[in-house]
Amino acid sequence: MAELQINITEIRNNIVKLSEYFKKHNIEWSLITKVFSGDKDIMQHILTPDIVKDIHSVGDSRLSSLERLKDWNNDLVTIYLKPPAHAYIEDVVKYADISLNSSYKTIQALNNEAKKQNKIHKVIIMVELGELREGVNRDDLFDFYNKVFKLDNIEVVGLGSNLGCMYGVEPTYDKLLQLNLYKEVIEAKHNSKLSLISGGSSITLPLIETKMVPKDINHFRIGEAAFFGTSPLDNKPFMDLCTNTFNFYPQIIELEEKHLVPDGIIGDASIGHSADINDDDIGKTTYKAILDFGLLDVDRDGLTPDDKNITFVGITSDMTVVDIGNNKDEMGKKKYNVGDKICINPDYISVARLLNSRFIERKIIQGGKECS
Repeated sequence: MAELQINITEIRNNIVKLSEYFKKHNIEWSLITKVFSGDKDIMQHILTPDIVKDIHSVGDSRLSSLERLKDWNNDLVTIYLKPPAHAYIEDVVKYADISLNSSYKTIQALNNEAKKQNKIHKVIIMVELGELREGVNRDDLFDFYNKVFKLDNIEVVGLGSNLGCMYGVEPTYDKLLQLNLYKEVIEAKHNSKLSLISGGSSITLPLIETKMVPKDINHFRIGEAAFFGTSPLDNKPFMDLCTNTFNFYPQIIELEEKHLVPDGIIGDASIGHSADINDDDIGKTTYKAILDFGLLDVDRDGLTPDDKNITFVGITSDMTVVDIGNNKDEMGKKKYNVGDKICINPDYISVARLLNSRFIERKIIQGGKECS
């Protein structure tokens, strides 16, 4: 069975380095764990006391994941990362200490439920800064805050924004400065303190070194950099973080020399697309390997074979075909056999999907792997 290896040691090292980096810049941060889909075994290996002591909170977009975190360690401060659906208001108050919100009706419901549970529920009000995802329109923000401020069981602990996630709108100094200005006006008008100005995610990290993050942006929500060592702003490693933290090893279940071009009338395949045909390849052959994973497990677009000579040919629901050329190494010896595993580097979304698949084995690795 195909296997996803998770290098826990290097992930923990990344988290420690980020904690030290944020502390140096007087920034709080939340570790965003949604890539792990609430896997309790993985989280227990990562969120040990020595690791969580320097993290403000742990965030996820699935309530079941927050429930598992609270069951394991009720002292963890948890953040629910998307505006809550009304059907789950009770669980949001129960398992999330803080939630990100952009709807007054929802915050009213949270307030009512918090009264029932005898709690004060904390919220970060999300502000629309151009990404057109969740966020209160800027022209409506002050009236919105005025109403929320009056709710007895709600404490507004900050403002936040989400950039770079849907349309790829990049964070800039000017956009983040808007959060600063809103904070200053709200604090002055209501004589209250907003402790968290959450303008940052992994995509914002490179702006810190160039001093393009306004001073009042004091909270980052970090997933990709902690677990993959990169920032999506440029898809490059951030600082000296390890990027070799996940490796995917599908197994070769067939290996044969076959024609490059299929034989027969070409129409739409069962998964809705047909093969690209190059007339120059007619009559030519190559070695093709079938691997034991498919679209039900992960999309091939986020996968990069470690062997640069391997190229993807096609993918179906449960199998993937790759071209391995003449199947010889530099010494002319046979390179791959049936039963061998091929090393593939998965990106953030691919890991999230692989961890959601019931048909992919997962293996926790501790130490002994070199970063690349």
